[in-house]
Amino acid sequence: MTQVKIFLFLLCLTAVGLLFVIFNLKLKVPSWKSSILLSVTTVPSTHPIIVIPTNSTPTKKLRLCSCENCLTEDQRLLKHRLDTFVQPLLSRNYSLSSDDHKWWTQLQGKKSNFNDYQTAVQSLFQLFPPVPDVAEPKSDKCRSCAVVGNSPRLLGANYGQIIDSKDVVIRINKGPVEGFGKDVGTKTTHRAMYPVSAVNLDNSTHLLFFAFKLSDLQWLMEALTTGYKGKSPVLSKMNANKNLVMVVNPAFMKYVHKWLGRSQKGNYPSTGMLTVFLALFICDEVHVFGFGADKRGHWNHYWEKPQQNLTDVKGNHPRSTEYSILKQLDKDRRIKFYEGG
Repeated sequence: MTQVKIFLFLLCLTAVGLLFVIFNLKLKVPSWKSSILLSVTTVPSTHPIIVIPTNSTPTKKLRLCSCENCLTEDQRLLKHRLDTFVQPLLSRNYSLSSDDHKWWTQLQGKKSNFNDYQTAVQSLFQLFPPVPDVAEPKSDKCRSCAVVGNSPRLLGANYGQIIDSKDVVIRINKGPVEGFGKDVGTKTTHRAMYPVSAVNLDNSTHLLFFAFKLSDLQWLMEALTTGYKGKSPVLSKMNANKNLVMVVNPAFMKYVHKWLGRSQKGNYPSTGMLTVFLALFICDEVHVFGFGADKRGHWNHYWEKPQQNLTDVKGNHPRSTEYSILKQLDKDRRIKFYEGG
């Protein structure tokens, strides 16, 4: 009996000792110095301790595009965008305000009913894509764009290879490439125009359309389908891929007008200038070619013979003012302006 009691006593003593050891291990917390020395391989845990050195290299800031000078990251340009919330291109879900419509109808003194405009836009997006085909910015991509005007300064400039190297090449109105490839390039991804300046397009070129009045929208829909039957001196039928049609938002035209400080009635930016500002919103990097008079002061197009009677102001567009604005944008590193010869 005595032996049994002794055995039970020793067993209890052993158990208490084991419990003490286990409890002591659980309570033991390593010092801050020993914690720094711990590595993943010496800590048998499902949640290993990973030590971050204090002299580690800071995390690189995430870029919005891979361009050297990314417009998407331009804080002043971003402020312009946030302050206005203007969508550059029309889409099915965009609703133009009555105030913006009123400003738009005053551009060429053509009055139109707001309801007629809304009806026309509804018909527009039954024929063309409801959302414009514009590439989104990506951190590993640089959406480089060339906007090619029609100035005689392009002649002899040898800009062809530079222009063709850009992802997007936007040509203005009727500017031809055949016979001028060395100076203006041969690549065309987009062509910006309005009815009077319309030309036929191939099946791969985007039509960037500027409508300055309601009849322009009507012309666009008819010219690409049944044929336009109006009296204006424009193409009655035009070749273009209907899936690549994009229409510039009248509110964006008003936005650019105000940004440039134009307040006089009818004094609105040219198609070329509007296209440059549009590129600032849909590209990461903008290169501008073919704007300004030649050295003799001629404002003719590069495919035309020089005409002495062409003045600084064409219609409602003060050309020298727009040229100065482009030079300022270049100085501010918003664009790269190639002045030519």
